[in-house]
Formats: sequence, C-alpha cells, structure tokens
Amino acid sequence: MKVTIDGIEIDVPKGTTILQAARMIGAQVAPPAMCYYSKLKTSGGYCRTCIVKVTKGSAQNPNPMPKPVASCRTEVMDGMEVQNFTSPEVLEARKGVVEFLLINHPLDCPVCDQAGECKLQDLGYENGSAKTRYEFKRREFEMIDIGDKIKLHMNRCILCYRCVKTAEQFTDERVHGVIHRGDMGEISTYIEKVIDNDFSGNVIDVCPVGALTDNTFRFKQRVWFTKPVDAHRNCPTCSGRVRVWLKGEEVVRVTARKDEWDEIMDTPDGKSGFICNSCRYDHKQKSDWVIEGPTQVNRHSVISQNHYNHLNELKVQVMKQQKALGFMPLDKKP
Repeated sequence: MKVTIDGIEIDVPKGTTILQAARMIGAQVAPPAMCYYSKLKTSGGYCRTCIVKVTKGSAQNPNPMPKPVASCRTEVMDGMEVQNFTSPEVLEARKGVVEFLLINHPLDCPVCDQAGECKLQDLGYENGSAKTRYEFKRREFEMIDIGDKIKLHMNRCILCYRCVKTAEQFTDERVHGVIHRGDMGEISTYIEKVIDNDFSGNVIDVCPVGALTDNTFRFKQRVWFTKPVDAHRNCPTCSGRVRVWLKGEEVVRVTARKDEWDEIMDTPDGKSGFICNSCRYDHKQKSDWVIEGPTQVNRHSVISQNHYNHLNELKVQVMKQQKALGFMPLDKKP
C-alpha cells in the first residue's frame, strides 16, 4: 500500500498505522507521541499529540478527512496522502494539545530530575507556547513511594497509561492503575500494595515525564554530567542488555536500552529488551558488566554534551556549514 506523508511516498504493509509509516520514513516527518508505545498492546489514542491531517483518504475515496486524526490509531489506506509538519492547521492544533498537557504539569524543569530526558520538555519546547492561559488552581498531590525504589510524583503525570500497560503486560501481577475519572484521574496502587515484582523498574523507563522516578538515582546526578555506555551480563531472568550510566568509573544507574523513539529496544534475536530489577538495582559496579562501547546519542540531546562519540560528525557538519557560508579554511588564509 502506498502512502504519502509530507510529500514523501512509501510502500507499507496492510494494517500499518500512519505513525508507523511516518517512522519508517524518518524523524523528519514522524509526529511526536507521548502515550503510544510500540511494545505495548492497545497503547495510543490518549494524548493526541500525534494528530495529522489526511488530505486524501485513499485512491478510491480521494475526499479528505474532515478533522485531524490520531496517527497512532489510524491505519493507512492505499493512495492516502497525509500532512504533518507541512500543515499549519496541524501545528496549531498540536500547540493546543501541548497547552492542555501542561495545564496541571508543574513548570519545575530546572529542578526536576527528569530534565534532559523528558519528552514533554522536548514537546513543549518544539510545539508549545511560552505562556499559559490557564488561570485556575493546578492539581496538587503529595509525592509517595510505590515500592522501595520507585517514587510517584503525580503532579507531573499526564495519564499516558504506559506504566499501567507495562505492569499489565510484562509483570506477574499488576497492583497499580488509574483511579477516578476525568480531571480527577490519578495513578495509584491498590490498598496496602506496593510495586515489588521482578520487572517493576520498567515502569520508570516507559514514563515519558518525571512522574515515576528511580529512588536510587533521584537527585544523585544530572544526566548530562554522566556518560551512557551499552553493556551486558549473563542474567537468568532477562536479556541482560542494558545501558550503564557512568560518572567517572562509578555506575550511577542502570536502565534498559532505548531506540531513537525513546522506546525500549528488543534484542537482535527478537527477545524483549525489558530488564529485571536485579540488573537495574543490584549490579552497580563497573566490573559487573561487559562494556560494549559508548551509547549512540543524538547530538541534539543535552546528554551528548559530555559524549565525545560525535566529535567527528560535528566537525564535518561545521566544515560543511563554513563552506556553504564562504568561509576560507584556516590553512589557506594569507
């Protein structure tokens, strides 16, 4: 099936959603997504940040869809044409969605321990407004521990349901969920229950904001002062393929490996990349791991500040920019 997104045509299998097709093309046309997670069944359709404009329904029915649609839930039709970044209507609508997401979210980015790897922070910077029109009192919750290693900061939660679906689909027993409805909805555990199963730490990795954080790493170090490296160990419970965050020779935290869409990566042989709590919390010595090499970090990320893997790439790009601007090379100056 052929679909055209922002003027770029691609062939995709039947059943592919617009968001999946856009990701196949690349980040230049892929809509942002806060609730969709390809590893989680039935995810998506909550946050509406991935909305796009379908200007042509299909080759058989060329009529446009009357309203923007959620690309994570809308399947491609043969001959469909879609606008994302090329549509002013979509960009304005997405700006409104971001404003709604930030209605109750505290603007505490300078002190938030998720700063530097928060997708809502990126979304707000790229698609949001510098000010809010909201004049009412924001929702406020006390921070609580939902287990000895997981801190819940409900003030920051955008109810994306990722942590709920992760616990439901990748752990033995889900003991937390969303209670109440509408603007009263909140993440909570069942009475006198704590999250303590072997894979509970993955709810931290899938959270796109700072609502669920690692108590063992919380406020210990800013991510841009650390160096992420890919590593592995022989683990009887999970794949053992992780990302180790180093400060000098000290292991400050261990997380699952993530791809360019900030989703946990499966192993090369197709096994789940979700890691167990033993790998995450119990092995904080560098000698516990076989270091494979530096993690590939997008140079636009603040984490790449102390990540020297991209110096050659940066040098080439700077030289290209200088050449385009007509700069004379230093070795040829009189």
